Amino acid sequence: MVFRMNTEIKNALARRLVGFHLPRYAELPDMGLYLEQTTRYINQSLAPLGCLEVTGSMIRNYVKMGLVSHPVKKQYYADQIAHLISVTVLKSALPLDHIHLLFARQRKTYTDQIAYDYFCMEMENILNFRFGVNSAAEDIGVTSSVEKEMLRSSVIAVSHLIYINACLEWLSQEEKNGSDAL
Repeated sequence: MVFRMNTEIKNALARRLVGFHLPRYAELPDMGLYLEQTTRYINQSLAPLGCLEVTGSMIRNYVKMGLVSHPVKKQYYADQIAHLISVTVLKSALPLDHIHLLFARQRKTYTDQIAYDYFCMEMENILNFRFGVNSAAEDIGVTSSVEKEMLRSSVIAVSHLIYINACLEWLSQEEKNGSDAL
């Protein structure tokens, strides 16, 4: 019974992430989105993960803290949206002041586009591995750096939290329904 339940949970969780894709830098809207549109865009992008969301007040706080640059005429562009997606994901495992340090360190080595695209690739890679969709790629990108290792470690921590929340959600739904949930 326990083995069957574990297999059912793993299969249901793997189905949840099949095809999950974080928008790459070139795919981010660069026409300027107002706060509500930015919030909706980020939450839709992260919806398959189930437990990561951002609100307008959170975004305003991230701007005040210097994690994200100020909007231009109340609009957010690709650089800001990339930072907001990264912060929304990473804040579940890291304090905001550590995220600020990580971003500052990365800016010394990588452009925002390279750092964000690497973040997306690592996030998908680690999530797919953690949820049993496929095996993890050992090396993503062509360079090795302490910045990449810190980011990968952060993403691994986030993936474990997402996995635990998804398992608990599945078990809770199964208990309510008395059957398969996800």
